[in-house]
Amino acid sequence: MIARFLTALLLAVLLTAPAQAADRGRRLVLVTLDGLHWTELFRGADPERAADPAAVAADQRQAIRRAFVEPADRARALMPFLNEVVAREGVLIGDRDHGSCAAVGNAMWFSYPGYNEILTGKPDPAIKSNTHGPNANVSFLAWLNRQPGFAGRVEAVGSWRTFRDILGAPGSGLPVNAGWEDAPTRTPAEAAIARLQAGSARIWPEVRLDTFTQAYALELLKRRKPRVLYVAYGETDDFAHEGRYDQVLWAAQRADRFVGELWKALQADPAYAGRTTLIVTTDHGRGTNGKQAWRHHGKPFAESDQVWIGALGPDVAKGAQPEGCASSSQIAATGLAALGVDWRAFDPAAGTPLDILKPRKP
Repeated sequence: MIARFLTALLLAVLLTAPAQAADRGRRLVLVTLDGLHWTELFRGADPERAADPAAVAADQRQAIRRAFVEPADRARALMPFLNEVVAREGVLIGDRDHGSCAAVGNAMWFSYPGYNEILTGKPDPAIKSNTHGPNANVSFLAWLNRQPGFAGRVEAVGSWRTFRDILGAPGSGLPVNAGWEDAPTRTPAEAAIARLQAGSARIWPEVRLDTFTQAYALELLKRRKPRVLYVAYGETDDFAHEGRYDQVLWAAQRADRFVGELWKALQADPAYAGRTTLIVTTDHGRGTNGKQAWRHHGKPFAESDQVWIGALGPDVAKGAQPEGCASSSQIAATGLAALGVDWRAFDPAAGTPLDILKPRKP
């Protein structure tokens, strides 16, 4: 009897050891804010645009002015978490007013090519449309989801329905919850989110409100505790295309708060605290050539290739700024390096890691 008990105990220890070893490993949360230009992040609200009656509704002007234009530090008024916590305790790249640069490497300067570059580590010139369809390229998330210690522990949740194509789901095997679809499993919390989502106004048929993406992301962290989580917000871009600068500002402030909520949840959970790297970026910038260019992006719109990148975590060298201009194509390798994974095993042709991580101890 005792021998059988000891044998069973030993077998249980051996079977659970890999999972426990994985639990001691590094974690990564990647976040994107669609189409948020670096000027909003580092300068805050544009006073001229915020006063434009064509861009700000009459009933919004006073609130916008008080919240985002009148404060002495407009950048912190708009996005306090990124400008205070991430900039102070980590790295924030792309403030061109102070000599920091970040840009996409693809030639298109819009969403699908931008996300493909972020997630695969290199541009694909064959991707020339947001309706490209299923992505033939393997994202670093899908690749990780097949590696020991990560298999079944990588998740993605996004506001834009097209992430199912960008990430290659379902062929990749990567769980992706995007657009107006419900979570694939229904905990009581997820059922409540689904009910609220079903009763919400659908402003855009392919992009759900970011608040539901945030709710699902927080529930994923709590319930499944993935080692790698990708969260993609979308409202900043869609409101910009509609010319609603007032709503762009509110959406940017909400997204900043959502990122702060994610970080707070990570620090409150022993599975994540002290071992998680947060990377935050955008897929493209916005045009600057003309009064209405901010509504658009793509090759015809100057400077819409300009982006920004933030990072925070125990392996991020505080205040580090890479030499030259950082590229979106470096984010995949940076995330892998932060996890302690050899990025070359994923794709030796991918962009190299950003020089923002502390040297690893042998």
